[in-house]
Amino acid sequence: MRRDRKRVLVTGGAGFIGTHLCETLLARNCHVLCVDNFFTGSRENIAHLLNDPFFELLRHDITFPLYVEVDEIYNLACPASPVHYQFDPVQTTKTSVIGAINMLGLAKRLRVPILQASTSEVYGDPTVHPQPEDYRGNVNMIGPRACYDEGKRCAETLFFDYHRQHKVPIKVVRIFNTYGPRMHPNDGRVVSNFIMQALRGEPITLYGDGGQSRAFCYVDDLVEGMVGFMETASAGTGPMNLGNPGEFTIRHLAEEVLRLTGSASRIEFRDLPADDPRQRQPDITKARAALGWEPRIPLEAGLIRTIEDFRRRYFETGRAARFAA
Repeated sequence: MRRDRKRVLVTGGAGFIGTHLCETLLARNCHVLCVDNFFTGSRENIAHLLNDPFFELLRHDITFPLYVEVDEIYNLACPASPVHYQFDPVQTTKTSVIGAINMLGLAKRLRVPILQASTSEVYGDPTVHPQPEDYRGNVNMIGPRACYDEGKRCAETLFFDYHRQHKVPIKVVRIFNTYGPRMHPNDGRVVSNFIMQALRGEPITLYGDGGQSRAFCYVDDLVEGMVGFMETASAGTGPMNLGNPGEFTIRHLAEEVLRLTGSASRIEFRDLPADDPRQRQPDITKARAALGWEPRIPLEAGLIRTIEDFRRRYFETGRAARFAA
């Protein structure tokens, strides 16, 4: 039966990145099925989409099989911040591994392409800088972050085995630090932490000496890369790094947030958490060559948009106390 619109399943669609992906797909005239168990996702994130006749919401945990009819799958379901994925590490691993098996099984049955949202955490605390896709990583498989790091590594293995054994058309992207509107205020990520602390006038907490580096990609740039990769058959299967190659120290980020918020908060140093990587920067040579993709939103512009969103959601509405640390 002919359909006028491509039906796209987005697991984790009510999460931070997922909601932006759903918006982009709707704008591209897709029929979007958003699946989420709302462990870290929020109905509020997709409230503005609920009246769209081409948007559907289904509450479901992908560690259980899902039987739907779609033309394409984006698998984003998994807690992605240390605070959330360490809350229930066994469930985090199950979501990455059993969830991948279930979504790959669905893609196999339907014979449709599936994209896996993997992570730069597969590189662990890297000994190669910046990190290219052929770097195999330096991960502590028994550390507190392993439930996420190793879960995502195993998911990648499953994706490539399903591709080799069952000819499932796959795409694997490795997402580096991403930020923007609709981030959870208490997700433990450095951007949301700094913004909430600055807007409250609390001390900005830096772990270690603040000299560790990250590369921050604005969410719109990331989603553009994900959709572009899915739609470019000649780009292959991946894995493909998606992130901003501009490298900044955590201290620089703190100073930028203080400047842009006008906050009088002071910087406070604390011990570095276990297995926290010292450096993280993507080599995006593959994405540039295959997709012509390049992040366009500079850090200052992205932070201004993100700060405005946090200010509106949690301070102008008087809800900041609800998310007190």
